Amino acid sequence: MKEITAIHTPDAPAAIGPYSQAKRVGDLLFCSGQIPLDPRTMQVVAGDVKVQTDRVLLNVQSLLKEAGLDLTRVVKATCFLKNMGDFASFNEVYEKYFAAIKPARSTVEVARLPKDVLVEIEVIAAY
Repeated sequence: MKEITAIHTPDAPAAIGPYSQAKRVGDLLFCSGQIPLDPRTMQVVAGDVKVQTDRVLLNVQSLLKEAGLDLTRVVKATCFLKNMGDFASFNEVYEKYFAAIKPARSTVEVARLPKDVLVEIEVIAAY
């Protein structure tokens, strides 16, 4: 049986519920969904979907860094948008982070996200 290790960093928002920021299982890292919270203040960053997507991906980067990885190791991203009308704007920011590596991805519109944010992203990365 593979060891399961919790990953935690103060450079990403603390969990706002009963979950871990991330878990390593063997050669895989499963990151919980990140929303656009500033990890220092735990407040939602003000702004449109572009601003919020940027903050979310900075939070994802912080989790990966704590686990000894970076965005090039992301194999799957699941993205949740409050409004699919924001898809093009979301992609503009997302592509800046994943232009060269393009992990597998799903993007879905949802009725509501925690703290009424516009975007949430969870990723799976490989060592």
